[in-house]
Amino acid sequence: MKVETADQQGVRSVQRALDLLTLLTAERPIVTIREFVEATGLAKTTVIRLVSTLEQAGLLWATTGGYMAGPGLWRWAHLAQRSWELPPETQRGMRDLAARQRETVNVYVVRDIYRVCIAQQESPQPLRHVVHVGDELPLWAGATAKVLLRDASPSLLERIARSSPYGAGHVRRLREWIDEAAVRGYAVSHGEREEGLSAVAAPIVGRSGSVVAALSLSGPTLRFTDARVEEFAAELRRITRELSERGFDHPLGMAL
Repeated sequence: MKVETADQQGVRSVQRALDLLTLLTAERPIVTIREFVEATGLAKTTVIRLVSTLEQAGLLWATTGGYMAGPGLWRWAHLAQRSWELPPETQRGMRDLAARQRETVNVYVVRDIYRVCIAQQESPQPLRHVVHVGDELPLWAGATAKVLLRDASPSLLERIARSSPYGAGHVRRLREWIDEAAVRGYAVSHGEREEGLSAVAAPIVGRSGSVVAALSLSGPTLRFTDARVEEFAAELRRITRELSERGFDHPLGMAL
């Protein structure tokens, strides 16, 4: 029987505590001890101990119906908002783009083998594509992935390929997509990750010349005709060029 070290036990406890916090969502803002136990499979005594620690730290708050997010999280949320919220002029540009093209506008960055949405402006149309800010999506397909991975290392591409439904051999296709997007200055996808969904994306480049983010338009494939894709690509390239020239200082200043 393998015995865990003190460090390993500590890491496991932190992971378990984070697992409890992730159960709190907009759809389920209050979680009971029983629900914590059922969702995690942990012993009730362990859950009670973790919940008590989180409550003492202000990360959980006891109510008559269960536990909700505690006030201690507000400080972190405020810090995250200040760190990641895009400048007002960029947000206005996203709103204007969504209004003109009538499709959802997103900004993504890379985090390990995922892309994370850091800003969104929804399409004004009833049938639209919506990704919540903070959502992580895979990098093994999609227009955004093709432009974000332009400067990716071979080892990262191999890890992304292994995480895909296609296995390690998918790395060759990934490289083809990335090279094609680099030449064109934008990328297109139709149903690669989700059937019926299309997207066009262009890279935002930092002062070092590396890709630091991607700006995209996404929506139902039936609206992404060849003519519309060309129009989307032209506008995305214009806007990302302006962002790159102005300096995409926020929230990625350290990465630039």
